[in-house]
Amino acid sequence: MISLRLLLSCAGCLLAWNVLSACVPTRPVYIVVTATSTPLAVLSPTPALHEQPRTPAGFTPEVAKVTPTPNPTRLERTADTREYIVRPGDTLSSIASAYNVSLATLIEANALANPDLLIVGQVVRIPSVASDTTPTLKIIPDSRLVRGPGAAVFEVDEFVKRHDGFIRTAVDVVNGKTLTASQVIEQVSLEFSVDPRLLLALLELRANWLTDANPPETLRIYPLGAPASPLGFDRNGLYRQLAWAADRMNMGYYGWKYRNLDTFAFESGERLRFGPGLNAGTIGVQYMLSLHNTKERWLTEIGPNGLYAVYAAFFGDPFAATLDVLVPPGLEQPVLTLPFQAGEQWFFTGGPHGGWGSGSAWSAIDFAPPDDITQVSSACYRSAHAVTAVASGIITRSAEGVVILDLDGDGDDTTGWSILYLHIDSEGRVEAGSRVKTGDVIGYASCEGGVSSGTHVHLARRYNGEWIPADCSGCPSDSNTPQFVLSGWTVYGLIGQEYQGYLLRDGERRIAEQGRLSKDNLVSW
Repeated sequence: MISLRLLLSCAGCLLAWNVLSACVPTRPVYIVVTATSTPLAVLSPTPALHEQPRTPAGFTPEVAKVTPTPNPTRLERTADTREYIVRPGDTLSSIASAYNVSLATLIEANALANPDLLIVGQVVRIPSVASDTTPTLKIIPDSRLVRGPGAAVFEVDEFVKRHDGFIRTAVDVVNGKTLTASQVIEQVSLEFSVDPRLLLALLELRANWLTDANPPETLRIYPLGAPASPLGFDRNGLYRQLAWAADRMNMGYYGWKYRNLDTFAFESGERLRFGPGLNAGTIGVQYMLSLHNTKERWLTEIGPNGLYAVYAAFFGDPFAATLDVLVPPGLEQPVLTLPFQAGEQWFFTGGPHGGWGSGSAWSAIDFAPPDDITQVSSACYRSAHAVTAVASGIITRSAEGVVILDLDGDGDDTTGWSILYLHIDSEGRVEAGSRVKTGDVIGYASCEGGVSSGTHVHLARRYNGEWIPADCSGCPSDSNTPQFVLSGWTVYGLIGQEYQGYLLRDGERRIAEQGRLSKDNLVSW
């Protein structure tokens, strides 16, 4: 999902481009700051979903013979009302958005005479607005939604070559490059950290791409049924369809696990609560399949003859031999430094936001380098200041603006802690396979990779492939993920407000600001 943020004027842009002749001081500037690499396209008619989920030829789906037992689930809520304690920067609308309830519902539930006035420490009651629950069939374990341990050994291209469906010959153009279907699936899996086997099963469920060599034209262009974006660009083509699905599965997965998402609505307006005993992986799938769908089709797709049966037919029981817990209780973050050289002052320009796409746990933060902007001619340039390793480890990926640092040094970034760097320029970028120590040069900030209109570095954490929220102080009480701490600076976000937040160390605060006109966002170590 592409996120647009309005800047106050050119004097307040990400890199303060008041020195450029193209800058008109009174004209608002819009900047794309998300990591998602979905390009704009010409708007086309929205396709309709086929009437029933399509099933592969040659097998008859059956109900699972055993009851899967995936990751331990969140503590069940027994009351119809929850409570939220107001924090600095909160608004009633941001709280409503975070808990997926309407503003009017919150105002009524709390008898607020002035909804614009909130006091830090105030208790806001969050009522439940749905009584019916979703079916409780567990579809996929967490470790088969997340691109976690074991996913790296699955060879997408080898699997595709063994099937005669449309997927074998399909191609798509992504950022100017023509890619095979295998390459697209691998790229989406790597970017969003979603298991490629689940993406393949979804393509078969919705469009029979694995078994049908000649699907209808609509299913070639829109295999997952994702419509045009509200922002005005089409989602035609395999990359856009899979990126949409991966991001929406992440929204359900991380929204339920870390952001109190417990209800959703169909386009008809009917709302459901996620069923008791479900795991985050199943909820992620239930949420994604509910979008732009009817309840009747959705019930079939999440039932025993739906996605579960399709996955089992091609990959076996998804709950067999999987990791029970991706993020163990009591997990501690290793010591990390800020991603630049000691003694330098960089700008903290982005609070917690999506690691890749807004759905991915708001695990990332942004920093802009302290270059002399009077010496550059564009908002996108190669910085003269090095981005550095936040800890020792091995580089597992270095391509297209992305660098992945594996902290346990086993060369597999789907196990243990890993760090994603984004927007690292190709010139001077560290090579994959390199072993680095804390403070070693990773590369130089730019706009390369993802979508960015201003030079900065985007930094995010993962553990066993799962995106780890930069700030979990507002997570459900039984969540147990460590805060993002860099050189003693602890990251805090504002509930429901992506990119907004601050750093705190020894009583000092640094506020996330896109501009360079204030010292409030200067940080060093």
